[in-house]
Amino acid sequence: MTPRRTDGAPTFTEQARRRQLVECTIDLISEKGLAAASLSAIAERAGLSKAAVLYHFTSKDNLTQAAFAHVLDAFTAYVAERVAERGDDPRAAVVAYVHAMIGYQRDHRRHVRVITETLLDDHAGTRFRAPGQHDVGGRRQGLAELLEAGQQAGRFREFDVKAVALVIGGAIDGVVAHWLADPDFDLTAAARETEAFVLRAIAAD
Repeated sequence: MTPRRTDGAPTFTEQARRRQLVECTIDLISEKGLAAASLSAIAERAGLSKAAVLYHFTSKDNLTQAAFAHVLDAFTAYVAERVAERGDDPRAAVVAYVHAMIGYQRDHRRHVRVITETLLDDHAGTRFRAPGQHDVGGRRQGLAELLEAGQQAGRFREFDVKAVALVIGGAIDGVVAHWLADPDFDLTAAARETEAFVLRAIAAD
C-alpha cells in the first residue's frame, strides 16, 4: 500500500482508490441493494482484499455513507447549476428546478437507487426511515427560497412556501417513483406536465 502523507491528507493514489471504492459501492447498491453491498462484495468488485478496503474506509457504514454523500453532492450541484443559469427570473428558476430534479434522476438511475436504499435503511441514526422525512440535500429549502423570491417579485401568489415546496417535491418524487416501477412511462412528458401543474399552482392571480 502507498504510505500515507505525513500531514494526514490522502495521497493522489489514495484519493483515486477511494473514488474507485465509492463507484464500486454505488454499482453494487444500484444492482443488488444496500444489504448485498458487503465489504467482501465491494472488495471483490474492486479487485482488492477486504483489508485494503478497510484501509481506506473503516467500516461498511462509512463506505456506504461516502457513496451516499458522493451521489447527493453530484445531484445537488447539478440542480443548483441549472437553476443558477436562469439568473434572477423566479419563474424560469422554478421551471429549471423541476426539470433538473426529474432529468438528473432519469439520467442517473444508479444514483436514485443509492439515495432510496440509504433513506430506507434505519441501521444508523444518521439515516432516515423513508423519503420525505428529511430535506435531502436541502432541496426543499432551496425550492422554498425560490418560491419566496417569486412572491417578493410579484410573480407568484401568496402561499406557504414550505408547504408548497413539500407538495412540489412530492409530485416530483411521485413521477420518478412511477417511472422506476414502469420504465416505459414517459418521464420527459411527465416532467412537462409537472412543470404546467406547478406553474398553475403558484402563478399570481
